[in-house]
Amino acid sequence: QVQLVESGGGLVQAGGSLTLSCQSSASISSRNAMSWYRQVPGNQRELVARTTNSGSTDYADSVTGRFTISRDNAKRTVYLQMNSLQPDDTAVYYCNGVWFALSSKYDRQYWGQGTQVTVSS
Repeated sequence: QVQLVESGGGLVQAGGSLTLSCQSSASISSRNAMSWYRQVPGNQRELVARTTNSGSTDYADSVTGRFTISRDNAKRTVYLQMNSLQPDDTAVYYCNGVWFALSSKYDRQYWGQGTQVTVSS
């Protein structure tokens, strides 16, 4: 079982910045995709940012230009740099990893426990 542990959440004023980290117990590489999701109570969990197995990145429209996802494979860590934070960014942020197999039927997906980000106005 792969364990993903998030850190870096906290309280920040609007316009401020935070960097989240996700430490993986397993190696990460181009053969897996790492993502950040967020969820507000009562809402569905939404994709915030993703770095794919091919090395590309994708962002939700609401965070494009403000958030940056990156990974350090040697450190088994994925980061989410969040700038110009707004109150609407307040949520629990979850790290997600998918390790791909030759057959997608055997892809493995893991979730972290989440870290709270609160942006005050």
